[in-house]
Amino acid sequence: MLKLDVLKRRGTFTLHARFEAPTPGVVALFGRSGSGKTSTIDLVAGLLTPDEGRIELDGTVLEDTRTRTRIPPERRRVGYVFQDSRLFPHLSVLANLQYGQKRAGDALQPIGFERVITMLGLEGFLQRRPHELSGGERQRVSLGRALLSQPRLLLLDEPLASLDAARREEVLPYLELLRDNLSIPMIYVSHQFDEVLRLATHVVLMDSGAVVAQGTLNEVSLLPELRSLVGSEAVGAVVDGRVTGMDTGRGMAELQVGRGVLHVSVRQTPPGTRVRVHLLARDIILGTEVPKGLSVRNVLEGTVVGITADDQETMLVKVDVGGPAVLSRVTREAAEELELHESMRIWVLVKAVSTRGHAFRLSAISAGS
Repeated sequence: MLKLDVLKRRGTFTLHARFEAPTPGVVALFGRSGSGKTSTIDLVAGLLTPDEGRIELDGTVLEDTRTRTRIPPERRRVGYVFQDSRLFPHLSVLANLQYGQKRAGDALQPIGFERVITMLGLEGFLQRRPHELSGGERQRVSLGRALLSQPRLLLLDEPLASLDAARREEVLPYLELLRDNLSIPMIYVSHQFDEVLRLATHVVLMDSGAVVAQGTLNEVSLLPELRSLVGSEAVGAVVDGRVTGMDTGRGMAELQVGRGVLHVSVRQTPPGTRVRVHLLARDIILGTEVPKGLSVRNVLEGTVVGITADDQETMLVKVDVGGPAVLSRVTREAAEELELHESMRIWVLVKAVSTRGHAFRLSAISAGS
């Protein structure tokens, strides 16, 4: 378990970060620029000292101002990956990686050198210098160097922020691979929700120096605090399901979600794989009768469990589909015509082209997420 309760004042800005998250897993600190995300992980790394507070990782107290406990940064065994790779320009990729290995000192080295090279696809450019690499390649080397220091916690401060869309897509699968194959807790700072959707097992929402909400991504996706950060077009529920069948030719998986089945676009995944899907409220259609004669293949039966105002013209309807919940945006006029109310039986229609899944290895995800 990662436990954090710290207060830090910097000029006119006050940071009060308080949250708990299960380990291992990926804790995403999500919020606008200037909300205190980087300062939070700097406190965890020991690069900043809190005015008040306590930081604990898996039973080890890294910082406690009340007892004057403070483990120096170099002894915390925390790996840090910055927005820019910060590789040594005069050293080859191999030498940069070996520097990370030397930082491990006498610590046990469960993450082997060859394993890191293979996992991050670094075999082809070990003798190159950083200036000969693309931005995505440099970040992969930076990840490798941090891993070879044998960290008990990995901090990633918007590691994809300086990359274009193509390079981001190049690096994201490697981050997913690390999450699914290593038992190292990670804190991932981002203000890009698609990165959080791909990687996070626990989400901490930050705004103006404070934690405004936290929980699993499934839970947080339904909260109004997230809506104010991602904008109305990205509002929707994140649901998890298990693959029950795969159409490899079309790249579509049959996914058991609650009491129903969704057909989701996803890379080839074996049956039983856990897949996460973001269902946008704007793409959900509600029906009060069993749908017939429609081209929409994704139909889930559910129960209305909440209706809230979205803006002056629309409402958000929360529907329980057998455990998971989804959100649908409907006009006020439609809500009145359908006579929507809580406990009402309803059918949820989702276009298959609107869904894209992201697979997880179950062993890598904590039970609570």
